[in-house]
Amino acid sequence: MLRRLHSSPRSPRREPGCCTHKRLRPRWRSRLLLLLAATATCAESPRENVLTVSGSALGTEAEVLRTQVARFAAQHPGWEVEIRVTPDAADQRHQLYVQWLNAHAESPDILQLDVVWTPEFAAAGWILPLDAFEPPVDSFFDASIAANHWNGRLYALPWFVDVGMLYWRTDLMSDPPATFDQLTAAAADAQAAGVVYGIVWQGARYEGLVTVFLEFLSGMGGRILNEDGSVALESEEARRALTAMRDQIFRDGIAPEAVLTWQEEQTRFAFQNGRAAFLRNWPYAYALMSDSSESEVAGLFRVAPMPASPAGEPSATLGGAQLAVNAHSRNPEMAYALVAFLTQREQMLERAQVVGQFPSRHALYDSAELAQALAIPPAQARAVIERAVPRPVTPVYTELSAILQIHLHRALTRQQEPDAALGAAAREIRALLERTRLTPGEPAASAAGAAKTDVRPAEEPPPASAADTALHASRVAGEALP
Repeated sequence: MLRRLHSSPRSPRREPGCCTHKRLRPRWRSRLLLLLAATATCAESPRENVLTVSGSALGTEAEVLRTQVARFAAQHPGWEVEIRVTPDAADQRHQLYVQWLNAHAESPDILQLDVVWTPEFAAAGWILPLDAFEPPVDSFFDASIAANHWNGRLYALPWFVDVGMLYWRTDLMSDPPATFDQLTAAAADAQAAGVVYGIVWQGARYEGLVTVFLEFLSGMGGRILNEDGSVALESEEARRALTAMRDQIFRDGIAPEAVLTWQEEQTRFAFQNGRAAFLRNWPYAYALMSDSSESEVAGLFRVAPMPASPAGEPSATLGGAQLAVNAHSRNPEMAYALVAFLTQREQMLERAQVVGQFPSRHALYDSAELAQALAIPPAQARAVIERAVPRPVTPVYTELSAILQIHLHRALTRQQEPDAALGAAAREIRALLERTRLTPGEPAASAAGAAKTDVRPAEEPPPASAADTALHASRVAGEALP
């Protein structure tokens, strides 16, 4: 028997692959506080033999989740499963989870986490390590398992994956570029043939910019944090990555200056309308751009990982959702049983068929059933997912990303040189890690303290209008959206 708790108004569309903790306007902040207050009581009152699972529960995602938890309940007589509906916007769901878990609420038993939340919740002691349950980690893509570790222990299982992709036009070239130099040449050739933009990517000051930078950085052989947790931004690889992004706009002219204000949808429309030879975006765009009634490039594109320099490797920033067990659940064994059930092959395949989300089990990409379910051919999807790179696995990722967004955007808008921007970001991130005692060789701060310390970049990001974009707004104002 299933019950749905707490209906929620439809939230704004989630940005694919990104966890963006946007600051809410006062009116929305007050509404969120009312939501938190209304749901906190229920979160503290679990009942015997009832499991609660929380996460995305709108549209087809709700349908498939209801079907699957009903199937689980039927296989476990005497148990009920309830779906706890949460806001679909990542920042609002994150705040709700923090409210519940910081109060040691015993439900929800199972939580859907963004890929960058796992180390934060693990460091705070809010979710259980799963190693004792001996999950089949070898069945999942390596990057999706790496992103769910903290201090050598596994804290969540990947439910579905999302990755950054390079969309390329098959009517303009026979193969995707393997190197950044090849991409520049192919983009320039396309522009010479009449295509307006060589490449478009997400360059506005938000989380999407960090995901694009990570792909350039990995392609150059660099990292944001080293494996020991030290900051790696003051490297030649990082300088070349950020310089390459800026050069695409101002030296080579293959990316329009307008990308410095664009997010996913603006770039999708540019490519979909036939105005770009390359697009960096997420898998959601594939089906939309394959609709011949809406798209000028339907049937004329494929996907690949972002290219690389000889010192690096092709890469794709990892996104997606994970399932974790509440550390205060009264029924951790049954909660993990439900996590294991929802991440089984059959459930993942059904989710791909109904929702179109990418399974996190690599063996499924060899199945004929998945080929019929996904808009993207599984072989193309797998080639990109196998190149997936997690964002820095740290409990303070949100604060780290906010620092990076400021300085990356300053360099791209030519307010700072790449070396200066990266040096400033590195200094602020080191200070952040020191304040939270997450520096290499230092004992970690208390788990809850590491996740909850109020850390901010030296310059607080301004509201959505983004002061940094004003500097070049006059130069791009005359260029209509794609």
